[in-house]
Amino acid sequence: MGRRENKVINTEGRVQFDLLQVLLRDYKLRSYTLNAVSYHFLQEQKEDVQHSIITDLQNGTDQTRRRLAVYCLKDTYLPLRLLEKLMCVINYMEMARVTGVPLGYLLARGQQVKVVSQLLRQAMKQDLVMPVVKSEGGEDYAGATVIEPLKGYYDMPIATLDFSSLYPSIMMAHNLCYTTLLQTGAPERYGLASEDFIRTPTGDLFVKASMRKGLLPEILENLLAARKRAKAELQRETDPFKRQVLDGRQLALKVSANSVYGFTGAQVGKLPCLEISQSVTGFGRQMIEKTKQLVESKYTIANGYCADAKVVYGDTDSVMCRLGVASVAEAMEIGREAAAWVSSHFTPPIKLEFEKVYFPYLLISKKRYAGLYFSSSAQVHDKMDCKGIETVRRDNCPLVANLISTCLQKLLIDRWARPLGWAYTPNPRPSGSAPSKVP
Repeated sequence: MGRRENKVINTEGRVQFDLLQVLLRDYKLRSYTLNAVSYHFLQEQKEDVQHSIITDLQNGTDQTRRRLAVYCLKDTYLPLRLLEKLMCVINYMEMARVTGVPLGYLLARGQQVKVVSQLLRQAMKQDLVMPVVKSEGGEDYAGATVIEPLKGYYDMPIATLDFSSLYPSIMMAHNLCYTTLLQTGAPERYGLASEDFIRTPTGDLFVKASMRKGLLPEILENLLAARKRAKAELQRETDPFKRQVLDGRQLALKVSANSVYGFTGAQVGKLPCLEISQSVTGFGRQMIEKTKQLVESKYTIANGYCADAKVVYGDTDSVMCRLGVASVAEAMEIGREAAAWVSSHFTPPIKLEFEKVYFPYLLISKKRYAGLYFSSSAQVHDKMDCKGIETVRRDNCPLVANLISTCLQKLLIDRWARPLGWAYTPNPRPSGSAPSKVP
């Protein structure tokens, strides 16, 4: 596995699976050499043999040729280990099965071909045909809302509430589709009553599901229902290989569902529809603002709570709330209650879920923050979670990343670990590593 020129190599009867291209597309790493990738995922490295001495090793003794053979075997073995570790083949096979496209398409083409395949499959069931649209580009539309952050260092728990599958759930809840879109004057022309259609926040009109169920909502319902079944089977399954297959399947279904919105918003695409994409983001902006208003209006001292809640930051599908409580357990309890209460104000299947608590939390600016991540009320954090700052960015030198990591260590862990009796780690763990144990 190594860098090569961007050429397409066709071999009849074979699927060319270039692991490097998969890694470049799916993972953000500082380096994509075999050595760096193997160490990142496997904590293993290849044999250190310089290219200039390969001839001498071959022409030398049995021991030098043995070293050369180990070098070659390791270079072959590590990519196979990576394929197994990352479940690339399993995941892509499940994606091909779910979307109905050849495996080779998933490796060489983008997201649109998968949505087109599913759209054609669903349209065929209703005896509909899909038009061919010439891509010419188009006007931009407003994206997601980012609530202005209240920057600072928070030495109290911050509860994070997230909308589950936000854009797919919006499309299903409001029946947004090519087949349900009403053009200007259509309600009067077809004699539709006001209760037969909706007007989106961007002023576009769509008929309700009671009049006609859209193709896109049906595709999304099928994908998310299948993902729910796969996750349920995954919980029951004990065979390791079958668990890998099921996990690959649920991941494929998730990616496929999330790509449907992007398909409608791709102005240079197979079937762009500005009315759908701008309506989805319009509903999303409206929901984030409403969530902020609901949380801050209910969780107040006047309503019997210990403090007035404040949404300190919000971005696309999540809000981060300062609830004024002192412990992680209290923040989780109120966070779960708030998520359920806010969800009741939205049309199903839109659902707000409690995800995590940050404590302490450093909010630097939009899309730049760090905090200790708690997923349970145990007195130990899962990891140090960093977003958009130099410890995770790849456009700087290691010195900067190490300096910022040390600063975060002192601010987020050292400052709290000893006074509260937490487990102490000399260096910050990378995101996703195992938690330390409380003595």
